[in-house]
Amino acid sequence: MSYIQSAAGGLQSMQVFTSSGTWTKPSGILKVKVIVTGGGGGGGGSEGNYNNGGGGAAGGTAIEIIDVSGISTVAVTIGAAGAAGAANSDGGAGGTSSFGTHCSGAGGGYGLPGFQNNAGEYAVGGTSTGGDINLQGGDGSPSGGGDAEDEGTVGAHGGASYWGGGGQQGAPGKTGDEANFGGKPGRAYGSGGGGGDADVGDEYPGGAGKAGICVIEEYS
Repeated sequence: MSYIQSAAGGLQSMQVFTSSGTWTKPSGILKVKVIVTGGGGGGGGSEGNYNNGGGGAAGGTAIEIIDVSGISTVAVTIGAAGAAGAANSDGGAGGTSSFGTHCSGAGGGYGLPGFQNNAGEYAVGGTSTGGDINLQGGDGSPSGGGDAEDEGTVGAHGGASYWGGGGQQGAPGKTGDEANFGGKPGRAYGSGGGGGDADVGDEYPGGAGKAGICVIEEYS
């Protein structure tokens, strides 16, 4: 948790939670603006013969103005990042973030393993509830399939959250560049991990999602 304080009127201070904890109201604060985002889903692993995994989806974001004149503390829960999908396996779903019972952002869905998009399946962004504004997280790009003649089919990007973009897809390369074939982790808070690529029968993992966040702006 970080804490920023101002001596000016209006906005007095801000608390930022990147792990679960308890918000304690500073003296003189009457209202807060809460921005809470769920964790991003992990990208799916690839399947041999160039079948890429799908990107994980981003967590939802709720934004709410709350009168805290009669409130002293609120439990803050931060949704965990979805796990990276192992080779030819699903990623993990992101966890839900919440500011007490006031508002919450659900975690993003997990990326599917390679060649699992026969019905156009893809990871769906997390929803949000309780906010004055409720935003759904960005969807992950779908998994896909290819063959030795279609190396352009590569892993899919993770979904973008309120805070920014998701993890990069796995990218094909040459022998010795195998580290590039795995999906990259989510970059912004609550974003999804990228899907893994595959090469000549070898399978690579997806990238992990990024954990959620809760930002509390405090007003006098």
